[in-house]
Amino acid sequence: MPPTNKSAIGDNIKKYRNKLGVSQDRLSKLADVTYNTIIKIESGANTNPTIETLSKIAKALNVGVDDLIKETTK
Repeated sequence: MPPTNKSAIGDNIKKYRNKLGVSQDRLSKLADVTYNTIIKIESGANTNPTIETLSKIAKALNVGVDDLIKETTK
């Protein structure tokens, strides 16, 4: 997989999370991942989360994994 923009995944997760109106804590519970994981991904500290983690987050946000990894256009 080619490297993605440093914060593209985090930006996309934050965008979809805000669209649903859920907090980072709530998303972590819905996705069954640690709160710290959500914070690290959104902040860009973790730029390469596992596909399993991305799958759980995507399912919780009701989007596809591809929606989370695509580059954002600004």
